[in-house]
Amino acid sequence: MNFIEKELDLAKQIYGQYAISVEQAIQKCDEISVSIHCWQCDDGTGLEGSGLPMSGGIIATGNHPGKAKTFDQITADLEKAFSYIPGKKKVNVHAIYLDNKGHFIDRNEIEPQHFNKWIDWANKLDIGMDFNPTFYSHKMSESGFTLSNADEEIRRFWIEHGKRSRKIAAYMAQRTGKPVVNNIWIPDGDKEVPIDTAGPRKRLKDSLDQILSERYEGVIDAVESKLFGIGSESYVVGSHEFYMGYALSRKDVLITLDTGHFHPTETVSSKLSAVLQFAEGLLLHVSRPVRWDSDHVVNFDDETRAIMSELVRLDAFARTHVALDYFDGSVNRIMALAIGARNTRKAILEAFLQPVDFLKELEGRGDRSSRMAYTQEFKTLPFGLVWDAYCQQCGVPAGTEWITDAQNYEKAVLLKR
Repeated sequence: MNFIEKELDLAKQIYGQYAISVEQAIQKCDEISVSIHCWQCDDGTGLEGSGLPMSGGIIATGNHPGKAKTFDQITADLEKAFSYIPGKKKVNVHAIYLDNKGHFIDRNEIEPQHFNKWIDWANKLDIGMDFNPTFYSHKMSESGFTLSNADEEIRRFWIEHGKRSRKIAAYMAQRTGKPVVNNIWIPDGDKEVPIDTAGPRKRLKDSLDQILSERYEGVIDAVESKLFGIGSESYVVGSHEFYMGYALSRKDVLITLDTGHFHPTETVSSKLSAVLQFAEGLLLHVSRPVRWDSDHVVNFDDETRAIMSELVRLDAFARTHVALDYFDGSVNRIMALAIGARNTRKAILEAFLQPVDFLKELEGRGDRSSRMAYTQEFKTLPFGLVWDAYCQQCGVPAGTEWITDAQNYEKAVLLKR
């Protein structure tokens, strides 16, 4: 018996005192797929080749060496990151990561075949895919308005992009044999509060209706709100209230809850039970805001842990699609992917190692004192022992073993780019 096996045996004994099965917790955690975003590899630059800087109220900061510049570099970096991340995975791709073979193809002209390389790669790894139309960093989005633009030519351009993106998502689903979440986020908004706040929202509603008018097998559509962005500090067309109303009034459209897209004092964990009373499911974007939607690398912090605990308590993972969404160019980008994904997976596993039925029983008896006491004491149970064993079972490094390997990859590969 090796050291980690001894740790696991000890953890089983400790958790077993509270009728918690470590094996079942690991199994349930492992069944949940986490969608890992390709845009962390290159700070959201994409492969479109337009030469335009990132815009749309978002920004990636930092200039750490080794940024991926080609499809082969991005996928190589993703594979290296995947080797550190336990559990089922999907790859999340934006439209600007198309394979245009060196010839510029505009957003309203993209076709399913432009993503064959991604699909072939995903199939080689036997992982699923998710997709996102890209409504930012384009000459037709410079005004700050896309699907809600008053200029019909601009609006038609973006509607066509949205329609084509859904066809691409359907093609991905057909070729991979796995459902594809197609998430719509737009940067539309204003630095000041406009006089006409309803007009853009009316146009956005019409644009979405046109984009989503056709049903596609295997495509799960979602719409994502945001509180504000750079240049849209005072007014965002696709607000939480707008998209909540839209998703709940449209069949087969999910609401996306991004952990960085709300007021600093709001938490996504507190919204889950309310939203899921009415929504059939949701898309969860796991990120980390620091005073604003700054898309920091996900930590094993209180809110991430609270979100996953709430999903377990609600028995809602079957209705929730989990995806990462952050981009940090100030650190080793592969390590950023691994850190965020491992922390997300840690929070999921820890959530399954709680005595939910026992705590609910205490709550049902009105014993709030014991409920609080047990909840706090459980925070110090040896979760790390179970995590190490889970990593070993998945064939990825436990503990800090992966860090040296990532540093060696940086020296051997990233610094030579």
